[in-house]
Amino acid sequence: MSQEQRPALAVYYEHPEWFRPLFAELDRRGTPYVRVDAARHRFDPGARGEPFALLFNRMSASAYLRGHGNAVFYTRQYLRHLERAGVRVVNGGRAFDYETSKALQLSLFTSLGLEFPRTRVVNSLEEVRDAARELSFPVVFKPNIGGRGAGIVRFETEADLEYALGAGLVELGIDSTALVQEYIPAGGGHIVRVETLAGRFLYAMKVYTEGENFNLCPAEICDVERAAAGAGIAAVGEVCLADAPKAGLRVERYEPPAEIVEAVERIAREASLDLGGVEYLIDERDGRPKFYDINALSNFVADAVRVVGFDPHARLVDYLEEEVRRCATATGSRSSAAG
Repeated sequence: MSQEQRPALAVYYEHPEWFRPLFAELDRRGTPYVRVDAARHRFDPGARGEPFALLFNRMSASAYLRGHGNAVFYTRQYLRHLERAGVRVVNGGRAFDYETSKALQLSLFTSLGLEFPRTRVVNSLEEVRDAARELSFPVVFKPNIGGRGAGIVRFETEADLEYALGAGLVELGIDSTALVQEYIPAGGGHIVRVETLAGRFLYAMKVYTEGENFNLCPAEICDVERAAAGAGIAAVGEVCLADAPKAGLRVERYEPPAEIVEAVERIAREASLDLGGVEYLIDERDGRPKFYDINALSNFVADAVRVVGFDPHARLVDYLEEEVRRCATATGSRSSAAG
């Protein structure tokens, strides 16, 4: 397709199913767009022309679970190239950096004065023991690049951790980095997910967990199974938050306090999130909010009209169409609306 024939909007994505509602809304409106497969792609770093006015980045950090780990690091280079070429990227390079680093997320929380679970970041399994000893059990082991709770394991005791390390049951992430983090019991048995669009509050919801099926990570809403290694080691399965109602998890709309909304919007601005979700819980031990995850991919919850009262995909496409119009003007912004 020639540059003249290309639609102004491109959607860059890897997961074959997650974005059907987005594509359906674009198709329903007759909005011109092109789909760009992140798993099989190439670009010319010497090109100075712009293949499209706006690219909507929907690349998933969990792509390696589907055999597309090549696309995770490749995407970082591609987004930066487009931004240097003057292409407006929705959820661009800076947002994707936060999407693909839990360590960076916690550093951002620190810079904003927000509380999060006590954590140590390691680049070697030999460091995990000493890192855990600086914390209080139970602890959670998280790959730095995860997505959908992949690779997250909870250890009730130091003996459980020692057994798992000896048996080779834990692995560093695909960037050879991981987090060792204190497990925090969630007050009220739920976590809160706050969604933002254009750097502003869109909606929030409580996601309820059941007993020990709760882990401090995006997998709080995932099924948790006991590992074959023995009791005290809980391995996280894969259930996306977007599928929470279908998976039988109780989800309800929630209006967070004004100070939480303000904090989430500050996170979105600092991370240059045009679209993104932030998760936190209330520590049942002291009643204080603890932030723990930034998700730039931000799949909207299933059955959203019933759960939150409106269709967020319609508002998202409104936003994308407006951004395309802005890019068409001589003075239109090519930077993140959230920045």
